[in-house]
Amino acid sequence: MPSTVKNATLLFLGRAVVRAQALLGDPAARLLGLSPTRDPYPVYESVRRQGVLVKTKMGLYLTASHELCARVLRDPGFGPLPAGALSPVDSSVQLDGRRLVNPVEESFLVRNPPDHTRLRRLVAPWFTPRGLRAQTATVERVVEEYLDEVADRRTFDLVGDFAARVPIQVIADLLGVPGADHATFARWGSALVNALDGVRDLRELRALQAALREFEAFLDDLIAHRRRHPGGDDVVSALVAHDDLTREDLIATTELLLVAGFETTVNLIGNSVLAVLGHPEVRERLLADPGYADAVVEETLRHDPPVQYTVRVPFESTEVAGIRLAKGTPVMLMLAAANRDPSVFADPHRFDPGRADVREHLAFSSGIHYCLGAGLARMEGAAALRGLFRRFPDLRAAGPVRRRPSRVIRGAAQLPVTTGAKKQHPIVETIS
Repeated sequence: MPSTVKNATLLFLGRAVVRAQALLGDPAARLLGLSPTRDPYPVYESVRRQGVLVKTKMGLYLTASHELCARVLRDPGFGPLPAGALSPVDSSVQLDGRRLVNPVEESFLVRNPPDHTRLRRLVAPWFTPRGLRAQTATVERVVEEYLDEVADRRTFDLVGDFAARVPIQVIADLLGVPGADHATFARWGSALVNALDGVRDLRELRALQAALREFEAFLDDLIAHRRRHPGGDDVVSALVAHDDLTREDLIATTELLLVAGFETTVNLIGNSVLAVLGHPEVRERLLADPGYADAVVEETLRHDPPVQYTVRVPFESTEVAGIRLAKGTPVMLMLAAANRDPSVFADPHRFDPGRADVREHLAFSSGIHYCLGAGLARMEGAAALRGLFRRFPDLRAAGPVRRRPSRVIRGAAQLPVTTGAKKQHPIVETIS
């Protein structure tokens, strides 16, 4: 009970501080308090108008500058937030007498060299161009398999029935997870990702801890099975073969790959479909040239990326954009805002898959923490668009879009669509 009371008090105080600072006009509070149903891009532009690096009363700095975001991401003098900062995972929660592993802070996603280098190198071969070529047939097979399942339906949920199932099955196959239950994986992933910008209440905190316990128990069983039956050609088998990895390394790395392997792609597919539905000229071009799907995916990554922002801190006192930052000062790198920086992209708010400089976006970060699965996400997103609009050229929205309850991760939780040629339903957004 004391822990429950403490958590409830901290959550209440945190929300109260954000609301109060937002009313006073603090840009960080406005951003952190923004409803996921609201268009965040006007808020990003208001930050851009205040300068290259904006100081806030909440103890962090914001930047919407593409140049500064890229520079900080590539600077070895900066790194992710230290372990324990803003973490919603309670390390006192036990699983069979052991603490829960933090799938973010204990994975290479936010660790610094040499641990980052050591862990990332172990799984990198599966995500090289050669490794991705080996996955092409699998991705196309999975896309067609799930399109077959909805082929006879007049309406279906683009996210739950298709966009989520494709990347979950692909990454499960890659890691050698037998009989992957996409609904369970989606629930685990949603609980983890929705907590990235802070849990909202005790119910969400309990759901997160329950998901972690279930996920970790599942992976303990999977790792134990791989130890009993070595020699597989999947990622988990390769990790288990390294005797120098701790249990925590194995759990955190596998959890990261499973969740990051589908969560970003789910939202990329959903955001890409929304872009096509909202731009008739893009649909026409895509129907005439299925190869155009690659350009549509790339422009979606720039125009409305799944990951909206990240945070970096300097390891030592340093000067950035003429401002002295003390060691450990958090800087919020607004990636989605950087992707619409008019100093880099002409007419940045226009969705234009034909722009020549589209790959200058920072949707997958940059530097040593550049997204390991970027190539796989691009492949899956393009394959999903090609297959979807080839099979259903008259695809239309059939109901309101329900958004994910997250500001860090932007995407649809539910997107009803119809395969018929009737008038498109207005795209109205709600929150889950």
